[in-house]
Amino acid sequence: MDKIKNITIVGGGTAGWISAALLVKVLGKTHNITLIESAAIGTIGVGEATIPPITHLNNALGIDEKTFLKATQGTMKLGIEFENWSTQGSKYMHAFGGVGKNLPFCDFHHAYLRAKALGENRFFGDFSLNYQAAKQNKFAKLPNITGTNLPGIVYAYHFDASLYAKLLSEYSQGRGVKRIEGKVVDVTQEQVTGNITELTLENGERISGDLFIDCSGLRGLLIEQTLKTGYEDWGHWLPCDRAVAIPCESPTPIAPYTRSVAKDAGWCWHIPLQHRMGNGMVYSSAHMSDEQAENTLRESLPGKALADPNFIKFKTGRRLKQWNNNVVAIGLSSGFLEPLESTSIHLIQMGVIRLLKCFPHHGIKSCEVDEYNRQSKMEFENIRDFIILHYKANQRDDSAFWQHCQRMEVPPSLARKIDLFEQTGKVFREQDDLFTEVAWQQVLLGQGITPHDTHPMASTLSDEQLTDLMDNLDTLIQRSVAQMSDHEEFLEKL
Repeated sequence: MDKIKNITIVGGGTAGWISAALLVKVLGKTHNITLIESAAIGTIGVGEATIPPITHLNNALGIDEKTFLKATQGTMKLGIEFENWSTQGSKYMHAFGGVGKNLPFCDFHHAYLRAKALGENRFFGDFSLNYQAAKQNKFAKLPNITGTNLPGIVYAYHFDASLYAKLLSEYSQGRGVKRIEGKVVDVTQEQVTGNITELTLENGERISGDLFIDCSGLRGLLIEQTLKTGYEDWGHWLPCDRAVAIPCESPTPIAPYTRSVAKDAGWCWHIPLQHRMGNGMVYSSAHMSDEQAENTLRESLPGKALADPNFIKFKTGRRLKQWNNNVVAIGLSSGFLEPLESTSIHLIQMGVIRLLKCFPHHGIKSCEVDEYNRQSKMEFENIRDFIILHYKANQRDDSAFWQHCQRMEVPPSLARKIDLFEQTGKVFREQDDLFTEVAWQQVLLGQGITPHDTHPMASTLSDEQLTDLMDNLDTLIQRSVAQMSDHEEFLEKL
């Protein structure tokens, strides 16, 4: 069998350049890596919010945080605040990091729920260091809550996706990745296997390859238009199928968290960067027109608009195979999940890492491809369920859209999880699930699901011990937050 020697990436943007950067970092000069992109084809990136694993990506590439934040106009992110998702006027945060202090074999929220039944009036987020720092516009690199071994600040970033792609482009080309400007107009396949052998550009240039990475976005030039891989549509669970984005002037202070504000037929995002704020409206075209969505978004802008609206159509779901023949789809070409939990870049990152772990040596083997696809499917479905939870568990009765979401059937995997939590207060992380138990707890409670029972371990504390636990945690967290810098002050020092 022939060795894989030439890797050809189709498409730039965040997906293409993360792929190039990781591949050249790990494989070095043992492989020839070529990336084809066209300046005439735009990318969807409109400003990105991320989750904590992005820090591992930059560390793996050896990109200094100070350099990264400066190059991408980045800010720190401690979590996502959800407004109006449970009921009109409701607020909660999915904050990164831990909440409270767990008991033996029993998560903290069981003790919190018991304390609440006894009259505790503090919010679940009051026992999250990340939440308290976020709401007070504070940030510091704090490994532990002051004076304890409880975990400290866990963070991600907000940044300009186009500037990140530019940074990674320079990084990759500096390490030997060959960039070709051009638009693919023809794809040549082997007659027997269907493998892609060559791409023809608009200027007539021909680019060959042994392994192709499809980063061509929603159109899926290789994975779908050429290989006809097929698509699993999840629109019956996630009815939003449109987005409109408008950046605006950045308000002050610059908050260290993302805002997601539920509207009549979808939701608005607000992502604070150093030089501007990214804003968008994700909505259901069956319940809201493009004009209504644009007007809703414009009314929510916290500053002067800086560009014309950018409309995006999408179909939520995933390719039936993320790896088909000698093509691996990375980014939007592999599937689309709305950016409610900021998972887009994480899926790119994991797609490339998974490829490197399954990288073919002497030719592509079907068992390796099958394993890649099995893991990809599981990852997409776990994230899908977490996003559906936000829609399904709403208590709103003010619009047809939200009532539809309440009534819809959900995947059995999610229905089981909701039922277990509702009956017992227990929630368990699936194998390889991106989201931790604490993440699920924050959203389940935040969306208004109150368990009928709690873990027996929570009842081993006396009422006095329970009150002391809550008071002590509150004091420790507030003391830690008081010692932090303002978020903007932290950025200025960089």
